[in-house]
Amino acid sequence: MMFENLETASPDAIYAVMAAVRADPRPHKIDLSIGVYHDRERRTPIMAAVRAAERRLLETEATKSYLDLAGHDRFNAGMTALVFGDGARDRIRAAQTPGGTGAVRVLAELIGRARPDARMWLSAPTWPNHPAIMQAAGLETRSYPYFDPATSEVQADAMLDALGGAGQGDVVLLHGCCHNPTGAELTPDHWDAIADLALARGFLPFVDFAYQGFGDGLEEDAAGVRRLAAKVPQMLVAASCSKNFGLYRDRVGCAFVLGPSPERADVMLGQLLGVARANYSSPPAHGAAVVGTILDDAALRAEWRAELDDMRAHMLGLRGMLAGSLRARSNSDRFDFLERHRGMFSLIGASPDQVARLREEHAVHMVGSGRINIAGLPEAEVDRFADALVTVLGR
Repeated sequence: MMFENLETASPDAIYAVMAAVRADPRPHKIDLSIGVYHDRERRTPIMAAVRAAERRLLETEATKSYLDLAGHDRFNAGMTALVFGDGARDRIRAAQTPGGTGAVRVLAELIGRARPDARMWLSAPTWPNHPAIMQAAGLETRSYPYFDPATSEVQADAMLDALGGAGQGDVVLLHGCCHNPTGAELTPDHWDAIADLALARGFLPFVDFAYQGFGDGLEEDAAGVRRLAAKVPQMLVAASCSKNFGLYRDRVGCAFVLGPSPERADVMLGQLLGVARANYSSPPAHGAAVVGTILDDAALRAEWRAELDDMRAHMLGLRGMLAGSLRARSNSDRFDFLERHRGMFSLIGASPDQVARLREEHAVHMVGSGRINIAGLPEAEVDRFADALVTVLGR
């Protein structure tokens, strides 16, 4: 029999929590698990700029034929400008992908084509899908220190010391902003130090850039990527439009290769498109057409940026409210890191047993690592959540 040796797969941790939330009958339950944005009315809204672009496409789209392997030219051009600004543009090539996850996967396979023995260095911790994707692409994975649970900040010295051991044939994966799952951010000095190490040691930087605009702003969040691009001869970037355009289910992503010369970038892109052909051939059209339409139209782009600014302000406001509420209830500053972190996620320092208590005793749902999605917290429930945390985690 073909499949007799297969064992039952372990359920995905986040989707398991989603199922538990649905099964919880308590009306006051709080869901801080899956990484989607919720507005003040507890919705994951379709942005007004997206609606307007979709209406325009409905009226003007003339075909449903396949896209080229690289996808929408307008989308790729707009995303290149959004991510990189004006830097190194002649050495950058872009290909539209099915979501940011698709970009990570095809770039990982490109690495495998170039260097089958490459070692992929991942931050500890990182997005749980990173090691699974790299291993599925046949790459060996290693970890480097990133997050210090004692301070809830980046372990910069330990990180840089570990990355000093990466060398030729190694790839270092970095989170462009809004680190998932910790929320702890690299500083400009950290980015410069990593770029200097990449030059000295010869490793390849690979940036997963899933949350541009969710941290401090579109330009501010791109600063690390652009610092690297200005210094290193080669790098890879996987970008996502799921969060900043709210296009989760439309699967809109972009894979970038930066080569040491325009000619080498062309070679890299050609191989990347070969990977895409073997995986999914032509990328999905609709969501990328929406993004391309928005980025190419001054009025739609301004409307989108205003909406994105409001989303970011909402999350920053929640962070401030929660940190203040916890400060008052714990009579300490131990949770002040929540206000310093950026993006949707933070690790609150809860053990799996404490996560279970929060669920069972307080109807608060999160993944077992203690990662919370700050955007899932209703403003009206901030104080109740703070009470639950202080009760279970202590002061």
